[in-house]
Amino acid sequence: MAPARPTRSRSGALCRQLLLALTILTFTCDACKKVILQVPSQLDAEKFVGRVNLKECFQSANLIHSSDPDFQILEDGSVYTTNAILLSSEERSFTILLYNTENQEEKKLLVLLQHQTKVLKKRHSKEKVLRRAKRRWAPIPCSMQENSLGPFPLFLQQIQSDTAQNYTIFYSIRGPGVDREPINLFYVERDTGNLYCTRPVDREEYESFELIAFATTPDGYTPELPLPLVIRIEDENDNYPVFTETTYVFTVSENCRVGSTVGQVCATDKDEPDTMHTRLKYSIIEQLPAYPMLFSMHPTTGVITTSSSQLDREVTDKYQLKIKVQDMDGQYFGLQTTSTCIINIGDVNDNLPTFTRTSYVTSVEENTVDVEILRVTVEDKDLMNTVNWRANYTILKGNENGNFKIVTDPKTNEGVLCVVKPLNYEERQQVNLQIGVVNEALYSREAHSRSVMSTATVTVNVKNQDEGPECSPAVQTVQIKENVPVGTKSNGYKAYDPETRSSSSIRYKKLTDPKGWVTIDEKEGSITIFRNLDREAESIRDGIYNITILASDKDGKTCTGTLGIILQDVNDNGAVIPKRTVVICKTVLSSADIVAVDPDGPTNGPPFDFSLESDPDSDLERKWRLTKINDTAARLFFQEDLPFGTYRVPVRVTDRHGLSLITPLNVMLCDCVTENDCTLRTDPRTDHGEVRLGKWAILAILLGIALLFCILFTLVCGSTGAAKQPKVFPDDLAQQNLIVSNTEAPGDDKIGICGTLESGVKNGGQETIELVKGGHQTLEPCRGTGHHHTLDSCRGGPAEVDNCRYTCSEWHDFTQIRLGEKVQLCNQDDKHKHAQDYVLTYNYEGKGSVAGSIGCCSERQEEDGLEFLDHLEPKFRTLAEACVKR
Repeated sequence: MAPARPTRSRSGALCRQLLLALTILTFTCDACKKVILQVPSQLDAEKFVGRVNLKECFQSANLIHSSDPDFQILEDGSVYTTNAILLSSEERSFTILLYNTENQEEKKLLVLLQHQTKVLKKRHSKEKVLRRAKRRWAPIPCSMQENSLGPFPLFLQQIQSDTAQNYTIFYSIRGPGVDREPINLFYVERDTGNLYCTRPVDREEYESFELIAFATTPDGYTPELPLPLVIRIEDENDNYPVFTETTYVFTVSENCRVGSTVGQVCATDKDEPDTMHTRLKYSIIEQLPAYPMLFSMHPTTGVITTSSSQLDREVTDKYQLKIKVQDMDGQYFGLQTTSTCIINIGDVNDNLPTFTRTSYVTSVEENTVDVEILRVTVEDKDLMNTVNWRANYTILKGNENGNFKIVTDPKTNEGVLCVVKPLNYEERQQVNLQIGVVNEALYSREAHSRSVMSTATVTVNVKNQDEGPECSPAVQTVQIKENVPVGTKSNGYKAYDPETRSSSSIRYKKLTDPKGWVTIDEKEGSITIFRNLDREAESIRDGIYNITILASDKDGKTCTGTLGIILQDVNDNGAVIPKRTVVICKTVLSSADIVAVDPDGPTNGPPFDFSLESDPDSDLERKWRLTKINDTAARLFFQEDLPFGTYRVPVRVTDRHGLSLITPLNVMLCDCVTENDCTLRTDPRTDHGEVRLGKWAILAILLGIALLFCILFTLVCGSTGAAKQPKVFPDDLAQQNLIVSNTEAPGDDKIGICGTLESGVKNGGQETIELVKGGHQTLEPCRGTGHHHTLDSCRGGPAEVDNCRYTCSEWHDFTQIRLGEKVQLCNQDDKHKHAQDYVLTYNYEGKGSVAGSIGCCSERQEEDGLEFLDHLEPKFRTLAEACVKR
């Protein structure tokens, strides 16, 4: 059975859902129904489409088959897609076949139907391709002119859908210009699809509009997909080109080459790029000053270049150009804009500085230094206060001695000539100088023409000045043998008058003479030996003795010089051995080295000869032997097995001229390994062993003694202060009032100090209370006649308790009456109850200690019964010492 064809109807709206017709055919019954389902145009695989009623059909059939392989039917009548499909806008139908597989004829018919289904599917696909080729629901190019004059609303185009042949379709649009800014610029007629614009549009504000068109059916379904619709705004040349700056300022150096780049101008145009509306052309309209024309401009890039090499800043330092830019590639009808360009001419050093005068004359006094003697000026046409204008001066000739220098004044650009080394009138009365000037920057035209430095001559006249005597040379020397007789005269120091070159009018005076060895002649400057000269004196260095001489002329002008007396050496000192004590460690060595020195010079010194100086009756040479090592040293050996001890060995040392001197040596034979082992210990095997203490050892001993004194002083002061420490008591003790003491707590560690209130100490079953008041006093153990304590009530100043001690009977008489009254008063209060300060009796806590009471007063009868205190444990000894005075 062929599929049923749907009835076509025209509609004006695009529906989102399609009609799906199913024809149910069964071979076992006469029932044949047509079911129409509305489904979306796009269905996913295994998507539920709808449900049909197959209960009556299954009474005679047992198999379900669909003529369209894209759909399948379940036994409950549910229709599902087997594949993901995209339905066209037309109605699609297929047949559901219900048959009984037991009937062979029905099996054959089923095979035939499956073949027909495949053929129909291929034919349907071809028809769908043809229909798509003829569709009109596709994006349509659309545009409108910028700044259109109307009339408005302006028709743009019509949009149509092919589904309008079958359905009623309504058209609508959305997007910028419709429901977004600019709102209500476009609209579409619902029934016809005509698209209109309501007002002019500026392309520079909106280049295009991307709208979305919709085709829907009256019931809201969309048979067509949303259609993108682009409306392009056609550009109009309505914007003038604009320069990026109102005034351009460039700088170019003078004398630059032709074609040198000055700068580049730039303009922008808001019209559509890459069109004639934005194709710009640049040009120069006017130049000030107008002649000669020195600049040109590239029409496309706007680059300004030089067209002449006649730029001269000293003639014209600035040019002003009026420039133009025009669109439409510079055609006469294009829009144009003008601007101003200022070109500053940069200075280069193309002008040399020149002196305003060719010669100068000045003068200066001799012996003056660091003074300004002349200022010279120059002219320079280059820009002021630049390196091209600032001058550098130099002295070309006449300053071979370095007496002058010339510098530039940074404020005035003048050359300042100064004297830096004093001139001497007696040597030169006039100096001729040649000076030159250049700029700090190099001359720019040196490569093309030879530069000529501007020069000038300066004549300096030297004025004479009374300059006083001249001490030249400043250091003079004279040679004198040491030990010459006193009164010997010798040449001295000579100064002269530079004007007369004579020393006749010069007077001399000795300024310094450290040892007072010489005197100086006032008129001649010669010296006379006043004391014996000694080349080997301690303060003499390198054999030269220096004295200072002051020379003065008749006008009182002076100069100072130094006279060095070179003391010629005389062999007046014998060679000596500086180390008088020699140690020989007998266990390891048998000799010791001795070295001799001679204060005289090398000509009167070594080589030395060493020998033993002994008496004829002495056995010195039998015990000792000398062997020469070099010119200044010898080695001393002992030749017998001498015992440990100190020996006196005289040694004679003779210099090269036969002058000798005997040096007695103390030679120590010691049982040691090194020399220090012998010199730093007291050993019975040496005769003169000694113990030497260094300075640090002595300092440590003194500090230890000082520390011991400090500790002793601290102990003495501490014990004295503790004995004299004042005690302060509450005022109520003076009234001998009882204190509530029915609370047990840890006692005070200050035991046995007078002025404390101690609770009763049980002794013999009787409780006693001690009341003590005193000033600065010491309480000592007191003796009583009974088992009662004694009240010491010394009320005076710092007195000992021994001087104010009561007997036990007095204590008994004193306390019984008063304590009875106090107990009676504190027994009851107003309500006949025990008062809070009632004296409570404590229970018996055990047998007392053999030490008895530790209060201020002991209950023992005699003071000599305290031997147990000598056998107390260490922790009780301090307590016993505080309570007992031995």
